[in-house]
Amino acid sequence: MMEKRSVLNREFKVGDMAVYPAHGVGKVHSIERREIAGSKHKFYILKLLDSGMTIMVPTNNVRTVGLREVIKLSEVDIVYDILRERDITINEQTWNRRYREYMDKIKTGSVYEIAEVLRDLLLLRHHKELSFGERKMLDTAHSLVVKELSISQEMEEDMVENEIEDIFVN
Repeated sequence: MMEKRSVLNREFKVGDMAVYPAHGVGKVHSIERREIAGSKHKFYILKLLDSGMTIMVPTNNVRTVGLREVIKLSEVDIVYDILRERDITINEQTWNRRYREYMDKIKTGSVYEIAEVLRDLLLLRHHKELSFGERKMLDTAHSLVVKELSISQEMEEDMVENEIEDIFVN
């Protein structure tokens, strides 16, 4: 469908925005050296924008955990194209199997895969009532996509939410 981007093309600097899979966008608060189990390691200290949670990511483990840059403005249209796509098959499996499949996509940290989850759940919601877990996942996917798109486009989140809502009104 679309090409996956590399997780990290460069080192992060203090003040950079980064996406931590399944948790969202955070700001690199500091880069610190800490001693763990007798050896020194360098860490990115991220403060997540939505929750305020602080996460330590070893700089040599960035690819493994999936830490990546916020998508570029030139990539935003790909996300909107995914949201507009209607030639899809909604998984008719049981809700818990669908839930696991969608959770796997969210855990990748790919805004494209998360946009697919958002689209699928928003479309499914029009055909049947979502389970509690699916509603919670819809909220998570919505929040992750809106936050990243708003930062990428330098727009207020409510404007991004309105754009997404407009896609699903018709």
